[in-house]
Amino acid sequence: MSVRRLAEEQPKSFAFTKKNLEWAQEQIAKYPEGRQASAVIPLLWKAQEQHGGWLPEPAIRAVAEMLDMPFIRVLEVATFYTMFALEPVGKHFIQVCGTTPCLLRGADKLMHVCEKKIGHQKELNTDLDMSWLEVECLGSCSNAPMIQLNYDYFEDLTPETMDKLIDDLAAGKKVKPGPQVDRQGSAPVGAKTSLTDGSLYDGSVVGSWKKDFDARVKAKAKEQAATEAAKPKETSPGEKDAADNPGKRAEAGKKPIKNGDLAAAGEKAGGPSVRKDATGPAGKGKGLKSVPGKGDKDEV
Repeated sequence: MSVRRLAEEQPKSFAFTKKNLEWAQEQIAKYPEGRQASAVIPLLWKAQEQHGGWLPEPAIRAVAEMLDMPFIRVLEVATFYTMFALEPVGKHFIQVCGTTPCLLRGADKLMHVCEKKIGHQKELNTDLDMSWLEVECLGSCSNAPMIQLNYDYFEDLTPETMDKLIDDLAAGKKVKPGPQVDRQGSAPVGAKTSLTDGSLYDGSVVGSWKKDFDARVKAKAKEQAATEAAKPKETSPGEKDAADNPGKRAEAGKKPIKNGDLAAAGEKAGGPSVRKDATGPAGKGKGLKSVPGKGDKDEV
């Protein structure tokens, strides 16, 4: 890149239109007090847009005054970024990316075409109403080499397609932005190399997957049911009481189990029931009682 300087011929003054001034004030209001300088790039861009695509020195001064910045600081910004054109440009302003990825892919050949058909960079070809400039990276490295024509990108260019593009512009023909080869955006060049199986999109793969998923869910549910069925039954409180040793209960200070509880627990456990009014050998005795510490015995 050559040194960037302001054009020798400059307009006497610059002022934002009423509409653009309101827009500029809205941008400044986005930043807190004392940080208005952060709006310098959008204001310079709007000034360039208003002035026919290039940025004159009076516009730089106007922006500096609006933002209360030293003129030299705003000039530094304007001369650093190649997005700001410092000389008059044509109706068709071509910016050729000249950084490494584009150069490796033939950007230098595109520049030769521009110089042959338009003239030296920074010089306005009044017959074609066209000018061109080598700029820094435009951020489309995957589609190198590329150019920016006014606000549009033209990518994957060759010397031949660049030549035709300039001829079409000169003839007033409509040109199509984007890749100039057979691909969409930055997708691989040529035919698809992956995801080419039509069944990925007709629903058959998804349907097969769902069927397999449902079968797995059913199998899992069946397995869980079998596991639950194989688990031993938990003993109910009544069954536990029926199996207790009366002597141990007495030693632990627990109350004796009533005959009714024993009978109910025994029936649940599938064992012999205990009658509430069991009689002695003669059939005339009173019911059995549980005597603490001595086991069950007849009490006459």
